Amino acid sequence: MSVKIRLQRHGKKGKPFYWIVAADARAKRDGRFLEKLGTYNPNTNPATINLDVDGAVKWLQNGAQPTDTAKTILSYKGAMLKNHLVGGVRKGALTEEQAEEKFQAWLEEKAGKVATKEENVAKAKSEAKAKALEAEKAVNEARVAAAVEEATPEVEEEVVAEEVTPEEVVEETAPEVVAEEATPEVEEEVVEEAAPEVVAEEVTPEVTEEKKEESAE
Repeated sequence: MSVKIRLQRHGKKGKPFYWIVAADARAKRDGRFLEKLGTYNPNTNPATINLDVDGAVKWLQNGAQPTDTAKTILSYKGAMLKNHLVGGVRKGALTEEQAEEKFQAWLEEKAGKVATKEENVAKAKSEAKAKALEAEKAVNEARVAAAVEEATPEVEEEVVAEEVTPEEVVEETAPEVVAEEATPEVEEEVVEEAAPEVVAEEVTPEVTEEKKEESAE
């Protein structure tokens, strides 16, 4: 039976999640499998991979053939290297202790590279976030400045309206002018009241002349 180490798709639409399985080459991609060796999540940065290295090496030693994608994942986790070292031990080129020592040294170096990549990713995210905040701040400042410019003419109009005091002065002074204009009318009334006295004085001589005539007769 020909065995392949390949990926079996799971997860939601647009967010795939894969199982790393050893399956019969004749089986469907997402069908039955012989053993689940790990998981692969490409939705994170860096991708999250969990792999049973010893189980993968066992299948490789038994003749299982990984697909291209599966081979890349196995190399990333060191399964291909360990398979090579196990082959060297079988041939007598290495002892098990030497093979394990080399494998652990490779794991430490790989962990350092992964940590550096994670730091770079985190730094890039923080820088992108800082730039986004600065851009948002600039936009907000521009909006505030535009609002202030739009509000300034209204304030000036209100000040001008408050400074238009001559009308109020005219309204306040108008009653005084009317009072001054009404003064001659009062004088005319005084003259009219004094007129009868003058008429009485003018009538008196006529009355005395009539009495003289009567006495002469």
